[in-house]
Amino acid sequence: MRRAAERSSKAERQERYRKGLSSEFIAVILLTAKGYRILARRVRTPFGELDIVARRANRLAFVEVKRRATLDEALLAITPRQRQRIMRASDGWLKRFPAYFELERSFDLILIAPRRLPRHLPDAFEAAINPV
Repeated sequence: MRRAAERSSKAERQERYRKGLSSEFIAVILLTAKGYRILARRVRTPFGELDIVARRANRLAFVEVKRRATLDEALLAITPRQRQRIMRASDGWLKRFPAYFELERSFDLILIAPRRLPRHLPDAFEAAINPV
């Protein structure tokens, strides 16, 4: 009985991972179509993971991708704690790539839901000014 539960749990994790990858791929296509250059994907920092780091002109966007049953649910999935994690992770990324420090920094969301067009929310939340 335990083995069946472990297999089910593993299959669910694999399905979530697959959906996450496909959602991020959709987000990359959307950003590229809007003129962004993708600098990094799935970046791990000591503070957490950044889904996408992209640049357009002098704007550096740290993009969080959320997939839920509805776009509203995806938007509500971004908690204050997650916002803090994303901001700390962006600080960590900028420490590794200081050449981008002078760019305008923004925190964007891309919301994905089945049978809906993805929604890009530039500057979805503000960062506290933290020196890097």
